[in-house]
Amino acid sequence: MFTKKHIISMRDFSRAEIDAILKKAEELESFAKGKKSDLLAGKILALLFYESSTRTRLSFETAMKRLGGETVNMISTETSSASKGETLADTIRVVSEYADAIVLRHSKEGSARMAAEISNIPVINAGDGAGHHPTQTLLDLYTIKRESHLENLDIALIGDLKYGRTVHSLAYALSLYGANISLVSPEQLKMPDEIKGDLRKRGIDVSETTKLEDVIPNADVLYMTRIQKERFPDPSEYQKVAGTYRISAELLKDARDDMIIMHPLPRVNEIDADVDATKHARYFQQAFYGVPVRMAVMSLVLGAR
Repeated sequence: MFTKKHIISMRDFSRAEIDAILKKAEELESFAKGKKSDLLAGKILALLFYESSTRTRLSFETAMKRLGGETVNMISTETSSASKGETLADTIRVVSEYADAIVLRHSKEGSARMAAEISNIPVINAGDGAGHHPTQTLLDLYTIKRESHLENLDIALIGDLKYGRTVHSLAYALSLYGANISLVSPEQLKMPDEIKGDLRKRGIDVSETTKLEDVIPNADVLYMTRIQKERFPDPSEYQKVAGTYRISAELLKDARDDMIIMHPLPRVNEIDADVDATKHARYFQQAFYGVPVRMAVMSLVLGAR
């Protein structure tokens, strides 16, 4: 089902395919904690990061090495031929001759799709501008499955819903599980109408508010996001919305006992440090789950058994 398949957008996946990845991640989770494996021995993963990254890049590298594989890295365009004017297309053509799969992060929306069209090895999209970040969505789904429940979920997506590729992909994926989705954002950062329309066509209950307090009492999951300064074409527009939402331990007094808080990280000031010690915090566990999920993705696209 997955061998040689590119991982570009959650819109390309059926629920059956997502469930297969989540099942594989559960099978591999013990290896993420140090159990030895040679499942991907002899395989090489190329990490091409044209934008900065900590968790995505390191979790892919960790996942590959935990399964016995190796990685080659391009973590700075300044030290690569991109600084000499080499096009992304030419880089992909060259690197596809060196490795067994490519993980690509790029600032330009659609870059991963283009790379997949010319690469002769699987391309995994690690974020293309404000477009898609499918493995983040898969680890988010895995976190929800392990720490809450996926079916008929009440989830609030909070913060930058205009530029936030994580919430765009997650909303589509959750529509396959019958989620009730509350959208919380400033007026300037509302979820694009196209996405809201698609969700409603799928029969998903979508509501919108500008007030964080409105959604806390009934949510199974609060999915917090950072207001992304780097996505704003006008810095003055960023200043108008920076720091709009902030979760504190005090604010959670009306939350359900089993409500969980997630965040794709990095956080700036959206979640107070006093929330870290509460029973609701799951964002650091969420970051860990990126390792077994990315193990699952790579083992499936590379045909490992």
